Amino acid sequence: MIAVSIAQFKRPKWQAIAIFTLAFWLSSSLILDLVIMPGMYAAGMMNQSGFASAGYSIFWVFNRIELLCAALVLTGVLVLHNIQTQSSRDRRLTILLSAVLLAIALAYTYALAPTMSTLGLQLNLFEPVAAIPAAMNQMHWGYWILELTKLAAAGTLLTSLYRSQA
Repeated sequence: MIAVSIAQFKRPKWQAIAIFTLAFWLSSSLILDLVIMPGMYAAGMMNQSGFASAGYSIFWVFNRIELLCAALVLTGVLVLHNIQTQSSRDRRLTILLSAVLLAIALAYTYALAPTMSTLGLQLNLFEPVAAIPAAMNQMHWGYWILELTKLAAAGTLLTSLYRSQA
């Protein structure tokens, strides 16, 4: 009897933590993608020599926050997996989506952001700013594909967690 009451008290807490973390993560991603980066681009910062290091500084911080959010969401989903009475298919889907979100955050942090910053880094201060390399454009496409996948997975996971709350 005590185990059941403990599970009932912990379920809403972990569910709320996962929902609020996903909402924070989605909103901060949208602010970065739709406000900060276009603002920097419109201000002409891509044509300046320090753009790659400034962009990497922003993404270094944000990617670490994304890793924390992804780990917290995955932890919350795994805890909920053990104490919820959801269908087996729904539980597997939420675990898969949260694992995909963690994989995307890891790819951003340790593969995409460092590679993009090295491609844009200007090592000779006396030369004018060079054109954007073709590989950088391919990386931007990869970033946007991962970003759309992240937004779709996070939105689906958020919807699933919110519906199972009732």
